[in-house]
Amino acid sequence: MTPEATRYRWVVLAIGAVAQGTNAAVFLGLPAITPQLRDHFDLSLPQVGLLLGAVNLGTMLTLVPWGAAADRRGERLVMTVGGVGAALCLALAALDGAVVAGLALVGVGLFGASVNAASGRAVLTWFPPDRRGLAMGVRQTATPLGAALAAVVLPVLALGAGVPAAFLALAGFTGFVALAVALWVREPPWAVRGARGGHGVVLGDRALIRLSAASGLLVVPQFTAAALVVELLHDHRGVAVGVAAGLFAAAQVAGGLGRLVVGFWSDRVTDRVHPLKVISVLVAVGFALCAALDRAPVWLLAAALVPTAALALCWNGVAVTAAGELAPPGRTGTALGMQNSVNYLAATVTPPLAGWVATTIGWFAALLLAAAAAVAARLLLAVPLAPRELAPELP
Repeated sequence: MTPEATRYRWVVLAIGAVAQGTNAAVFLGLPAITPQLRDHFDLSLPQVGLLLGAVNLGTMLTLVPWGAAADRRGERLVMTVGGVGAALCLALAALDGAVVAGLALVGVGLFGASVNAASGRAVLTWFPPDRRGLAMGVRQTATPLGAALAAVVLPVLALGAGVPAAFLALAGFTGFVALAVALWVREPPWAVRGARGGHGVVLGDRALIRLSAASGLLVVPQFTAAALVVELLHDHRGVAVGVAAGLFAAAQVAGGLGRLVVGFWSDRVTDRVHPLKVISVLVAVGFALCAALDRAPVWLLAAALVPTAALALCWNGVAVTAAGELAPPGRTGTALGMQNSVNYLAATVTPPLAGWVATTIGWFAALLLAAAAAVAARLLLAVPLAPRELAPELP
């Protein structure tokens, strides 16, 4: 790889990370203005839940098609078209009316899904095997950072200038990122394009199916923590809501930094699946311990819950890297779309399921469910997964 290419790959990574963070600011940041959305559109709590879930619905429907398009046409075209489309849909959501906003947010998901597979393909193609884990860890760390920034900025905008202003701010930044992609992202000379059709080979690959299923199962403890940690500490154990939120924020920050550590670890051991196996076991043990400490002194429960929640957040980057390296030549985007689809499905189902278990059976049962999902993920990863090379030897 030439010195110019070595420097340029960091430009690709930076733009891919910003695009990933911007996408996260929409689907993970909008819940921060739930009260303002309810007032603005005059919605009940279940109705605003449907409104917020519209983005996930659109995303799940198009992850694989966008990935296949990136394999055929390259990530610049896919991310530019997707970004412009998402920006226009966000601007449309600023118009008055809950129905219009809901349909627009489905469109945001439909177009925004382009980022997930295409930016991952760009990073995996530009970086050599001994740097991919850390590079993808940087990209994946942008997700909690983007969500955290949106959680700070959007409520201020919504309270000061109204909900439409929050949508327009997201639209403006999404459009800006799409322009940056169009101007500065390009494929390396060694990138392999996929021919039309043939993505069925990826969707039927048993190793990829097993990895995707394991990733989806690991999303269960991750989103159990995201949905229930504050409720568990505040409503169930009487911790002040500010303290509970602060503890969860600490877990989020630690989990985001953990994505960098796990990515670096996978590069050093030249193995993506081994870290996933170890993390699966640690997450299972952590949630089982939290279940056992359900009625213990609250400081002891919190001491177990925070690092467990952080561990549940730190594996995503290396799982995405593994999916890309398992893909046949020219099918990286399709493989990433497949893996992300399972993750989004699990992320959509987990919060209501875990909440139902917590309220009908008990908090210990919800925590044990998270532990059981991590155990199931570890069992799926027991069979070796043989990665393929994404590209020939780099020049």
